[in-house]
Amino acid sequence: MFKTYSMELAGRTLTIENGKMAGLANGSVLVRYGDTAVLVNVTASKEPKEGVDFFPLSVEYEERLYAVGKIPGSFQKKEGKPTEKAILTSRAIDRPMRPLFPKDFRNDVVIDCLVLSVDQDNSPEVCAMIGAAAATAISDIPFNGPTASVNVGYVDGQIIINPNVEQRANSRLNLTVAGTLEKITMIEAGAAEIPDDTMLDAIKAGHVEIKKICDFINQIAAEIGKPKFEYKHFVVDEEVYNEIEANYKDKMYTAVQAVEKEDRDRNIDELTAEIEAFYSEKYGEEALEEKKQDIADSIYKLEKKCVREMIFIEHKRVDGRRLDEIRPLSCEVGLLNRVHGSALFTRGQTQVLSVATLGMKSEEQILDGLDEEESKRYMHHYNFPGYSVGEAKTSRGPGRREIGHGALAEKALVPVLPSEEEFPYSIRVVSEVLSSNGSTSQASICGSTLALMDAGVPIKKPVAGISTGLVTDSENPDNYVMLTDIQGIEDFFGDMDFKVGGTKDGITAIQVDIKIDGLSYDIIKEAFERTRVARNYILDEIMLKELPAPRDHMSPYAPKIINITINPEKIRDVIGTGGKVINKIIAETGVKMDIEDDGRVFIYSSDSEGAQKALKMVEDITREVEVGGIYEGTVTRIMPFGAFVDVGGGKEGLLHISKIAKERIAKVEDVLNIGDKVTVKVYEIDDQGRINLTRKDLLEENKEE
Repeated sequence: MFKTYSMELAGRTLTIENGKMAGLANGSVLVRYGDTAVLVNVTASKEPKEGVDFFPLSVEYEERLYAVGKIPGSFQKKEGKPTEKAILTSRAIDRPMRPLFPKDFRNDVVIDCLVLSVDQDNSPEVCAMIGAAAATAISDIPFNGPTASVNVGYVDGQIIINPNVEQRANSRLNLTVAGTLEKITMIEAGAAEIPDDTMLDAIKAGHVEIKKICDFINQIAAEIGKPKFEYKHFVVDEEVYNEIEANYKDKMYTAVQAVEKEDRDRNIDELTAEIEAFYSEKYGEEALEEKKQDIADSIYKLEKKCVREMIFIEHKRVDGRRLDEIRPLSCEVGLLNRVHGSALFTRGQTQVLSVATLGMKSEEQILDGLDEEESKRYMHHYNFPGYSVGEAKTSRGPGRREIGHGALAEKALVPVLPSEEEFPYSIRVVSEVLSSNGSTSQASICGSTLALMDAGVPIKKPVAGISTGLVTDSENPDNYVMLTDIQGIEDFFGDMDFKVGGTKDGITAIQVDIKIDGLSYDIIKEAFERTRVARNYILDEIMLKELPAPRDHMSPYAPKIINITINPEKIRDVIGTGGKVINKIIAETGVKMDIEDDGRVFIYSSDSEGAQKALKMVEDITREVEVGGIYEGTVTRIMPFGAFVDVGGGKEGLLHISKIAKERIAKVEDVLNIGDKVTVKVYEIDDQGRINLTRKDLLEENKEE
């Protein structure tokens, strides 16, 4: 039966429809917001997935270019792999949804968000997030939601919920926040140095609207929601766990305490072998094989319990640090001679090499997506090879995690980049993770800042990144311990990874992952304070001591830019028929060139002589010829009565035989030949636009001087 429900959200009508489409999905809704429409379907397998120890949730945010009236630009004229923005949206939907499913649920669940129509004033990403929660809430899939999401902007000192296109263009904040009725479940933000207090106010304002949406979804679920199905519960065998805990908890407590990750892993491997030997000796080899998975699960559970108790009860960390202490830091710039900029940033056992490359404006990335952004001039890419965690695996290209981490570091640096007018380059930074033990994305932010400064990019302010973690009381989530600069084991066994990048004056990027049902405002406020203090320390004590400011020069291997603005009507003259003229300039000078529609011409070259030659050629082509002007031209034709001289701009003038020299000459060829360079002065442009030149007058003027 077709049902439709509506509410007001940020002054516009949000509608959720059910019963018309996709009737075989476990849950299905069509979300409309303005003219934006997103179909969200959620399905679950009937049986649990074999051989996994995690909840197998998949979120697919699918963009269709017909939604904005476009035909794909690919050769096949159809959508290919997901765009970067689609992948980031899928991750943003996954993060608040995943903790709300039962922890012992192992059935495959797929949430598919299909974008059908896009009105640029109304975000399809927000519709997909709301639709994912609504479709799951009304389905028969076990779920402890709902959750909901909104965008938040900050325009002229005012917090705006779900800003429209014009407001987004002027906003200092692009915040996506998700939450339940009680708490915040996800934060993703890019910002122009927003203070902590303002950011918290924006999150709170977003939560006000989120609560209304959650109530709205609950009303829909109460009316048309299906009964939740029973599922197979995956829990650790209590008998096996209790025996292992009783005999080996003290040894586990000792084993997890090691500064180096390799030592800790070796301790756990040795203890695992000891526990398996004990079990085999007591119950026999056959029983060991039968219970091997239960034993492994029990060891993992015991390790997690020891780490959490150590932190929560003793306020002690496995590597001996204080709760607010950052791991040892170091950095180095200018490691690679031929690249344009490079930096190595190390925090504990996490190490990232960032390399900056400067290119032509035409080398910026072209975007083929649903929004109005068509290109970007700053690109950050993040690579996470197997050797960084000591694993023998080949590279398969960046996955969703790598794309997400790269986008976070990119977002953190964008607010401090110079404008295109100040620095007309495309910029790419690649962060190679060389060693990983937590917070590689934040190390990428620090490394990228240093690499850009090393490349001579005049960034406005340096940016650093740091993350905080959390361990909460299972009985009382408001009772918690927060950790600054979490390493891998604290991320795995903790409840939160709260990543913040920013300058000394404010936040530029946030990404929050949690494993519990949400964060209170007090936790968020403390996380902001912790990360602010840590960022300032990293900037002052480490990064700026290595490189206090962007270099005042660029690498000799980086392209140098000369730019000139010409009359837009002259662009066709510089390009020429079929690109003949511009290709000739490039071939003769060895430069690269970009020409913008507004008449800006960019000449790129590592050879200053070639660049100046190209500049002169452009100036000659675009020169406006006027009476009294003096020009260096080229003799193109010789006639008995004089010579024709190309004075630039595709224009020829007549240098009459009587105007060639001070003395009378018998033949033009006695003084000039075709191809000669000659300095001439325009003394007349007649009614028909014919240009008359003189060389004689210039010679006489020079004599008088």
